[in-house]
Amino acid sequence: MELTVIRCGEEDMRTRRPSRGARVENSFLLRGLIMGFSIAAPVGPIGVLCIRRTLAEGQRAGLFTGLGAATADAIYGCIAGFGLFFISGILVAQEIWLRLAGGLFLCYLGVRTFTAIPAEHFSKVKRYDLIGAYVSTFVLTLTNPMTVISFVAIFTGLGVATGGVDYASASLLVLGVFSGSVLWWAVLSGTVSLFRRRFDLNWLRWMNRVSGSVIAGFGLLALLSLAS
Repeated sequence: MELTVIRCGEEDMRTRRPSRGARVENSFLLRGLIMGFSIAAPVGPIGVLCIRRTLAEGQRAGLFTGLGAATADAIYGCIAGFGLFFISGILVAQEIWLRLAGGLFLCYLGVRTFTAIPAEHFSKVKRYDLIGAYVSTFVLTLTNPMTVISFVAIFTGLGVATGGVDYASASLLVLGVFSGSVLWWAVLSGTVSLFRRRFDLNWLRWMNRVSGSVIAGFGLLALLSLAS
């Protein structure tokens, strides 16, 4: 009888105590979350677009802008995490053309933003506007193939994407990367939207000019880098 009680107690402790595998999985998810947040956080052309669209069109427009970039990051994370090196090789081989396309697209977005006329009243953003915001940043992020090289280096350092692919770990890392990136864009668009109604037409007009110049500047830098 006493032996039975002891065994039951041991089994109960085993069911309550998280397994080592579960702890490892949670660790990969957390690492991916931190990685995705850190990759998205530096303010570049996507960040400027997110801020400007949030001020001009509202939080949803800013969030969908970030979601496009987060989706592209997740795709590059999948390529690195699941060892699809033949795809990354193709992307790197076409780097010049991708950077050219990305630079021209940034210049176009910069000019369009610079010349945009702010609306006198805040209006509801239409669905196709949200889709356009999402697609534009998705395409822009995909035109930077060096991102996949960064993911390969990071994933390899974490013990993923080397030799036999650990699909469970890779999946959790990619999920974490996407979630961390989305978290950053939600924080950024949410914070900016708090101050949205404090900006009058004059401020919005200057915001268009400044952000348009910055975005076009990133595009010109991308084009100039092709000559080096």
